[in-house]
Amino acid sequence: MQKVIVGLSGGVDSSVAALILKKRGYEVIGLFMHNWEDKDSNNKCTWKEDSIDAMLVAKQLDIPFQVVEMKNEYEKHVINYMFNDYRSGKTPNPDVLCNREIKFNVFLKKALDLGADFIATGHYVNKEKIVKNQKTIYRLLIGKDLDKDQSYFLCQLTQYQLKKSLFPLGLLTKNQVRKIAKKHKLWNASKKESQGLCFVGKINLPDFLKKRIPPKKGEIVYINSNTSVYQEKKFFSSKEKELFFLSRKKKYKKSDGKIIGYHQGAPYFTKGQRKGIALGGYKEPLFVIDTDIKNNIVYTGMGKQHPGLYNKSLFIQEKNIHWIRKDLTIFEGEQMDVFCRIRYRQPLQKSKLYKIKKGMFIEFEHMQCAITEGQFAAWYLGKELIGSGVIYIILYFFSKIEYIL
Repeated sequence: MQKVIVGLSGGVDSSVAALILKKRGYEVIGLFMHNWEDKDSNNKCTWKEDSIDAMLVAKQLDIPFQVVEMKNEYEKHVINYMFNDYRSGKTPNPDVLCNREIKFNVFLKKALDLGADFIATGHYVNKEKIVKNQKTIYRLLIGKDLDKDQSYFLCQLTQYQLKKSLFPLGLLTKNQVRKIAKKHKLWNASKKESQGLCFVGKINLPDFLKKRIPPKKGEIVYINSNTSVYQEKKFFSSKEKELFFLSRKKKYKKSDGKIIGYHQGAPYFTKGQRKGIALGGYKEPLFVIDTDIKNNIVYTGMGKQHPGLYNKSLFIQEKNIHWIRKDLTIFEGEQMDVFCRIRYRQPLQKSKLYKIKKGMFIEFEHMQCAITEGQFAAWYLGKELIGSGVIYIILYFFSKIEYIL
């Protein structure tokens, strides 16, 4: 009998995952990861409630259960990373980081130390094993429930992590999972979905960031959609130079627009953000089109179609390119037609990878809204997620043909 340790979160998904695995004949153990405890928060202590829910489900399933302390690791690999990125004007994805560094790294190692053959989670994804050139390869496939597919959040996993992981919910829909939970009268069958940051929960982001990034009054500048910044027309001697141009960070100056208000800190804002600007009186909503961390300026534009929100290409530095399927890696000068998404639940976008010496471009068939530095781009072949990378915004000085990477 193979032993599998399930990351019981207290939610219905991981609970049903444990139930399914037990029915399949595995020796199942439930572990609750205690990763975060905000002592300064006035909110009720949700982790204690979640751990009790997980314990009660384990008791119902008649499986061993324990709480594992991982607060230090979570603080180091997720929280610190998150604050550092916001401090520098980037927008990190803590859910992707949590999976890469905590659930499928620290938690996996603890599980293996306890003699487990596998770990399991309640993610809505599928895994498939194939043999290619006499070598076993694990494929990460989208879940059956397209509304719940969580492959994007696992875009940084390795072959070893996939080998040691089970995803019992991949062929189920959320409704089917609820029905299974109710049929077996699980304690948390009707429990609401968890929301917010991975293990932190629902938060007010500016308030959360203020704990380590002090408020600093700055200007909100309005940029008209007809400004000369958007009238540039260039001719390029190569596809690479064109892609550099298309992926660049538009260089705004305060004189390009007008001051329309003030904010408490540019790091609290991200490109594409609508809420939090708190300025009315415009025909259409205002959106953040860029932030200048050095000068503490937030640039805004009116309406979802504002040109400052859109780019047709993005860049990933060489050090941040990650291939789940290393056998499909492309090399300098090579291209690959793929489908890509730059955020969770975004419909897959037809696109093309271009590999150069210093990294890789992704050029989209259609313009993309709010491509944001620090987020992850994930690329797929059909239903299989094969790679991902951290989005990097190029500082582009066309007059000198200078690319800063």
